[in-house]
Amino acid sequence: MPARKGRRGAGEGAIYKDATGRWRAVVDLGWKNGKRQRKYLSGQTRAEVAEKLRKVRRQQEDGVVVVVTSGKKPLTVDQWLTFWVGHIAPARVRPSTLDGYRSKVNHRIIPALGGYKLEALQPENVEAWRDELLAEGLAPATVRQCFRILSRALKVAVQRGKVARNVCALVDAPSVERDEIQALTAGQARQILKVAADDFNPARWSVALSLGLRQGEALGLAWDAVDLVRGTLAVRQALQRRPWRHGCGETPCGKKRAGSCPARVGGGLVLVAPKSRAGRRTITLPKPLIRALRAQRDRQQKAAEQAGDLWKNEGNLVFTQPNGRPIDPARDWATWKRLLELAGVPHARLHDARHTAATLLLAQGTPARVAMEILGHSQISLTLDTYSHVVPELQRDAADRIGSALWGDDTGERDKNDEPVGDDDQDEQRS
Repeated sequence: MPARKGRRGAGEGAIYKDATGRWRAVVDLGWKNGKRQRKYLSGQTRAEVAEKLRKVRRQQEDGVVVVVTSGKKPLTVDQWLTFWVGHIAPARVRPSTLDGYRSKVNHRIIPALGGYKLEALQPENVEAWRDELLAEGLAPATVRQCFRILSRALKVAVQRGKVARNVCALVDAPSVERDEIQALTAGQARQILKVAADDFNPARWSVALSLGLRQGEALGLAWDAVDLVRGTLAVRQALQRRPWRHGCGETPCGKKRAGSCPARVGGGLVLVAPKSRAGRRTITLPKPLIRALRAQRDRQQKAAEQAGDLWKNEGNLVFTQPNGRPIDPARDWATWKRLLELAGVPHARLHDARHTAATLLLAQGTPARVAMEILGHSQISLTLDTYSHVVPELQRDAADRIGSALWGDDTGERDKNDEPVGDDDQDEQRS
């Protein structure tokens, strides 16, 4: 006599055992695009399937989109991230950005979360992973990057119906404190330009300190983008060093570094488009910079004549090596470091030249919107937030101007008992 079946619990629906002894259930989700939509559930025990069934019912009641499965083995986080970084992300980001994605996916995300089923990943799993990376001593900014990469991959998974929700949206990303901007003073910048006068590319440092061009933008600048008659410079491309990849395929070369592979592919110096639409911009040049670029052109033409057949400036670049070839970013950094030493300026990152240009622009009263366009920022908030240390000086200047307009005050006639707003050096520079 067959065993009597127990009564179904509330909301359990039709749970049954198949010929293999595995418990199963089917949830009817209605019609979509003329097809009946069903969710198939299975488990080792009736209680396991019942819990899955109740979860689906709760999702329906809460308005959460229930992902339809076709009976295939569910995707894991590992499988989805591998597919996303290999086939989806390449069409959306630059090669250098993709290399960073691939490294973090393979070394930081998959080892910790790759074993989870994609639709079973919970916010608590992501929180534990985030906290573990921070506990290991990884910089909060790096952990934040890893978190955003995972979130972007899951966002696409939601869009393609692979999972019902992006659990990263339910978790706080690591907070990152913005580093204080270390801009050079106007005097230090002038000293660097002075010692750079004997360099092969002195104007390279002029565009950095006056226009704030990023390193890749300066090294990728072509003469076609410079109009010395109208006095404009167009940022249309950037020079980057792309890492090498193994090309040995089914016969591994045994080299740990891809750059040492005899069949290496995909690396070297390449010209790429700017990071964003705002990065493509046209800048009006100050007159001293126009003169500096004219001198740069004359110097380069003489070098080309002397080099003869050895001259190889295929990209018609403004700043090159003495033989016309592009300047490697590492070599450019070494030159910057040498110039700092010759100028007697304390250590500063190359990117601090960009910060210097932005700070000087704002301190001279350049409207924030104009500074944003010169720097190639996508939002004015980025300009104001990054260079907020200049705001107090701008506010003091604005207060002086409104005082002069309404009351005819002379900023030099302040009450002697008033405390100065800035230090003496700043007041002297303003005068």
